[in-house]
Formats: sequence, C-alpha cells, structure tokens
Amino acid sequence: MSKKGTLYLLPTPIGDKINLELIRDYELIIRKIGLFVVEEIRTIRRFLVSINCKDLIDASEFIIWNEHSDRSEISKIIDVLNSGLNVGIMSEAGMPCIADPGEEIVAAAHRNKIKVVPVVGSSSIILALAASGLNGEAFVYHGYLPVDSSKRKQALLEISTDIEKTSRTHIFIEAPYRNDKMIESIVSTSASQQVLCVAVSLQTDDEIIKAQKVEKWKNFEGSFHKRPAIFLIGKEIKAVENYFNILRKL
Repeated sequence: MSKKGTLYLLPTPIGDKINLELIRDYELIIRKIGLFVVEEIRTIRRFLVSINCKDLIDASEFIIWNEHSDRSEISKIIDVLNSGLNVGIMSEAGMPCIADPGEEIVAAAHRNKIKVVPVVGSSSIILALAASGLNGEAFVYHGYLPVDSSKRKQALLEISTDIEKTSRTHIFIEAPYRNDKMIESIVSTSASQQVLCVAVSLQTDDEIIKAQKVEKWKNFEGSFHKRPAIFLIGKEIKAVENYFNILRKL
C-alpha cells in the first residue's frame, strides 16, 4: 500500500512584511506540496514569488476553496492525498481554518487517517487576543455579528451579559467599511466598565492595538474605516485593576 500524502496548513503573512528567518524552513515545506488549496490564485502567486518559489507557480496545481466552492472538491483533494502527494491549504492572510475556509478538508483528512500538520505562523485572532490584556484562558470567537442593527444590538447585549456572568472574552470581526459603526454600536450597548480592544492592521507599519474601557471609547475621535480589524470585549483583569488601585493610594 502506497504511503499517503500529508495535509499541511500553511499560514501566510498578515501584514506586508515577511519574516525572512522563517522562510528558510518554510520554503522547504512549500516545495513538498503537489496541490495548493487557496482562496485566491493571485495571492498564492504573489506569495510564492516573495519567498523565491516562483518556479512552483507553473509546476504546481491549484484549487480555489472558499464558501462558494463545490463541496464535492473535497473528495478530489482526499484522492490526491491518498495517492501520496502532499496538499497545502493557504488562506488570504494568517492561519487557514481559523476564521478562514479549510476546516471541512481537515475533518475529511482525519476521517481518512491522513496526517495533518499545522505550520507555525500568524493568526490575527490569537495575536489580537494576546495583545488585548483580556482573558486569554476563556474566550469565544463569533465571526461576524448580524448586520441588521436590531439583531446586532441584541447580540451585543447577550455578549455583555455573558461577560458579566463568565468573564469570557468575546472576539469578532466586521466588514472594514463598517468598523466605525461597530464601535458606535458597542459603545451604545455594552456595559461601560467592560473593556473594548480594537486591533487594526496587525503586523503592518500602521498597526494599532487600542484597549480601554467602553466608556472611554465615547470620546474616540479617530477612524478605522476600511482597515482590517479584530474586536474584543471583556472584563478588566482583576490583578491589573487591583494593581492600579494600590498605586492610586500611594
């Protein structure tokens, strides 16, 4: 029986800069791939050029995979893996299968006893959570909240209530052109003492990570319009809160 291929989960840079120290090992993995499963062909082509793998553009096969893809393609991908070729899943930015397509392929790989290897790289959600100062042990990722204003308000109210009950951090994203409206919705709905962190344009020269109580966001005069952002809401960590209380008494 022939050896099966490996399914690699291949992260791509979130920002404009690529860590050259990581590329040396990354290139070795990339050159093992026979089939790339990607959201956009243009993105993978640019990436391959950037890591000195331009020759793979013509030598490799690509399958477009997004929310509109025919799910029957999964069986084709599994057939490729069963034939002994390696497959790599790549998202537009960051880690595939986390708020990006790919988890159905990974699940199918596990069902077929195919080895799955996640390659080290950036995930905007994890980066934002780590930099937020909020609870990193218990958290919930929602994806997009409802667009309808009344349903979005209800979702935010439920999030605010859950934070008070469980102290979990809640994470979500928004279409970049609605970022400022989302901040307005959060400020008008969430408990004033809860903390809102907005992580914008992560791993770029324009990166902004701003965390403060909801009540202070009322005076925010900036704009994150049309910039990729992660929103996090949670409770201020008590240890930090107590530390500042001690300082105030000195």
